[in-house]
Amino acid sequence: MKFGGLQKTSLVDFPDKVSTVLFTVGCNLRCPYCHNWRLVTGSTKPGLTEDTVFKILESRRKQVDAVVVTGGEPTMQSDLPQFLDKLKAQGFAVKLDTNGFFPEVLRRCLPYVDYVALDVKTSPLKYHLLRAGDLRDYVKTVNMLRCGDVDYEFRSTVVPCFVDEADVPKMGELIRGAKRLIFQQFVSGDTLSESFKDVKPYTPEIIAHFAEVMRSYVDEVILRV
Repeated sequence: MKFGGLQKTSLVDFPDKVSTVLFTVGCNLRCPYCHNWRLVTGSTKPGLTEDTVFKILESRRKQVDAVVVTGGEPTMQSDLPQFLDKLKAQGFAVKLDTNGFFPEVLRRCLPYVDYVALDVKTSPLKYHLLRAGDLRDYVKTVNMLRCGDVDYEFRSTVVPCFVDEADVPKMGELIRGAKRLIFQQFVSGDTLSESFKDVKPYTPEIIAHFAEVMRSYVDEVILRV
């Protein structure tokens, strides 16, 4: 596994748990609003070995009861299932964040995870703007989670230009019947593309309106704004 960083303690990344967050290196997408772009582009070099990670986790057993593996895109790494298996064997609850484009790797991971967060970045017609190709693998992931036994959330960062009034129903159709979707606020600043550094986020009222539309498609909509 290639890790570019670690956050020792998080109270927000795993529902109802105190977690350590591991950041993997590399991603197949290029979202211009991404804040982890150094991990995505490889500007952050792998700096943590698995042995070092497990030593840190062992030292923090009294502080954390869960581990979140995020990125970058963790499922690009073929040895991810084996790593998650080791985490479970150590007694940690495990959450995996993914963009959904590597469903077969995810399928091999599911026996070792307690919770999955899948990005719903935009409507299908705009995914090519993120350098995504064919969406068939992504749809496989959506269906795998929606019909599976592992708890999950779909989540969408509400980025102007990528999530607007016309996009929300198309996103809803993409994930129709899902358990929950979380709309989270976009924060400008240190983004992959200079053009998004000063983009003004939507107001909470606009995001709340998007949530009302989305409630026609999914069981639960949560706002993190």
